[in-house]
Amino acid sequence: MSSLRGRVVAVTGAGSGIGRAIATEAARRGARLAVSDLDGAAADATADACRDLGAEARAYVLDVTDAVACIAHAAAVAADFGAVHVVVNNAGIGLAASALDQTIDDVDAVLAVNLHGVVNGTQAFLPHLVASGEGHVVNISSAAGLVGFPGQSAYSAAKFGVRGYTEALAIDLRAARVPVGVTCVHPGGVRTPIARNARYVGYDADRVARLFEAGAATSPARAARRILDAVERDRARVVIGPDAWAVHVLGTLLGAGYIALMARLLRRSLVRMRVTGS
Repeated sequence: MSSLRGRVVAVTGAGSGIGRAIATEAARRGARLAVSDLDGAAADATADACRDLGAEARAYVLDVTDAVACIAHAAAVAADFGAVHVVVNNAGIGLAASALDQTIDDVDAVLAVNLHGVVNGTQAFLPHLVASGEGHVVNISSAAGLVGFPGQSAYSAAKFGVRGYTEALAIDLRAARVPVGVTCVHPGGVRTPIARNARYVGYDADRVARLFEAGAATSPARAARRILDAVERDRARVVIGPDAWAVHVLGTLLGAGYIALMARLLRRSLVRMRVTGS
């Protein structure tokens, strides 16, 4: 699709950060919005912001880890709006923990939202996107879905999973000549509350959050514009931010050699970020 005007755009995790920015940018482009979040009040606030921009918008409460709820939600959006053209699977959580410290439950919690939530949203909305005749799936991965990040093994696992699932989905749809585009998004540091809201095991939360915020080079509004431009141009992959591009190039040029290099470069700073660090 070359324009979002009049199209129905569903955004998960729309209560704050990139999700809210995508919703409001889509509203500016004339889209009709179905915004969802686990926090109903936050979803309502985003819907209000979209209405302030002149867009039709409805808010929904959704737990993306519940596949049955996702199917029901997709059906409700299609019934409320008459069609669904775009789904943006954005809901996500953060965890900073060394693989030596985290538990299986820690990992499962991240995978449930960041990977299974994306799969649930995609599979639930896919029949409605196909029925629209011009659908599009946007799945939010990360720079951590391009290379592995220290203290982020669970998060990287989820985001690599999103990348693999989304790229394979794109191949399936193109091979079948189904009229649904697919975009996988790899943001670097975006100035959102994710670092402050993340769970920390073994790391000093304030130190890590301050480091993230100092390096977050991209605003949510800029990220949203890049993402929706990709939808309108049918781009399969979007890398957002100079930091994301840097690690992407590093991983591409060095292959698995980036692992040893990153470990050497970050060893000292990782020690300082530990709870027992100075």
